[in-house]
Amino acid sequence: MIEKFLIGTYTKRASKGLYEVELDTEKKQLQNLQLLAEATNPTYVTLSKKNVIYSVAKTVNGDDVHGGVLVLDGKERPAGTIETDYDKGTNPAYISVDEGRQLVYTANYHTGVINVYKIASDGTLAKVDEVKHEGEIGPRPEQADGAHPHFADLTPDGRLVVVDLGQDRVYLYDVSDAGKLSEVSYLDMEDGFGPRHIRFDADKGVAYLVGELSSNVAVLDYDVVAGKFSVREVHSTIPEDWTAHNGCAAIRVSKDGRFVYVSNRGNNTIAVFESDAKGSLKFVERASVEGDFPRDFNLNADESLLVVVNQESDNGTVFERNADTGKLTVVQKDFSVPAAVCIAREDEFLK
Repeated sequence: MIEKFLIGTYTKRASKGLYEVELDTEKKQLQNLQLLAEATNPTYVTLSKKNVIYSVAKTVNGDDVHGGVLVLDGKERPAGTIETDYDKGTNPAYISVDEGRQLVYTANYHTGVINVYKIASDGTLAKVDEVKHEGEIGPRPEQADGAHPHFADLTPDGRLVVVDLGQDRVYLYDVSDAGKLSEVSYLDMEDGFGPRHIRFDADKGVAYLVGELSSNVAVLDYDVVAGKFSVREVHSTIPEDWTAHNGCAAIRVSKDGRFVYVSNRGNNTIAVFESDAKGSLKFVERASVEGDFPRDFNLNADESLLVVVNQESDNGTVFERNADTGKLTVVQKDFSVPAAVCIAREDEFLK
């Protein structure tokens, strides 16, 4: 079977923009990398069920920089531009689609702003709300210049969760049908945790929060009724004797809830944890990504394979995944992918 993935990139070196790649699940190989759309730094990308592609991107003209959302027709190859919705300043770090309310959310790491857009019938966007994070920040040098929201997506019960690396906070917002945000609560993590991304296991009532700056993954209990998170436990993703720089990036949870995976940029591994019946974690292994700076990774449809994209070494790596143990075995490496930042499985959004 052929499965397709969208690849978001930095266009600082060889990359020309947004790419598409095939995964042959029988051969267990990536193949046929194609440029989907030329763009500047389309680093994060998602899809709607109508096959409209929403990517962060920016334009630069001398000192004049505008960033925001690039809207593309996912039914065309190459993908035709439907709209660019840019504001002055750099582009966001994360983008997601709310199918139920027909909204798009972005989190801007540099400006501290969460934007909410309403989706029109033709896929174009109209901004309907904006929230700026301000106030306390963490103690690390990477946090010194203010709030840095790095993630904005839905909880299993339909709230918006926003992860702020600069403030060491996880925010919960209620969202109206019109797209207006109202803060419900926030959780302060330990100083310097540097939260980056979060994933949920609704059946266990937990969320797994990855800390970029601390190289930790935290298990959070999520009280849906009260609308609050609380910290249950924290685990390191790197070896005890690791002294070089490391920054965690992506996190995924297997569909059966048994395993949690986290990428280590620096240690250059995927850390594997087993989750018990209540969501608590136990370390399993670290698997080398056979590359440098694993910015993102994803599981294929039946989760027999895990695909990693390594930003600094310009390569993709494919692992075979043991569903019983969670362990990973390399089956392909050195597939050329330029400066990849995000890998999104298309059928996950189109189904």
